Amino acid sequence: MRQSPNSAFVAAVLDIVDAIPSGRVMTYGDVAATLGSRAARVVGQVMAQFGADAPWWRVIRAGGHPPIGHEARALEHYRAEQTPLVTPAQPEGAYRVDLGRARWRP
Repeated sequence: MRQSPNSAFVAAVLDIVDAIPSGRVMTYGDVAATLGSRAARVVGQVMAQFGADAPWWRVIRAGGHPPIGHEARALEHYRAEQTPLVTPAQPEGAYRVDLGRARWRP
């Protein structure tokens, strides 16, 4: 479902994302639930289409992983904001955000 950049849903998603404090995150599902919706995938579509100017790295997948294809750029933001991370024992492994410590609920 293609969203219009002027739709109320797009504006509401971006407002919530803009409100997430530095060092904290919400999942796509958290953002949807805050809007009274179950449309986590639509939140992802909104972020992909219209989220470039928002703090996009603060919206993550349910397992704590950053947006697909943006892992390295997101990691720079997480480190700068001191977002709690879980790192694997092996250096080449993928990291994830520690949802238990970093999740934000408005």
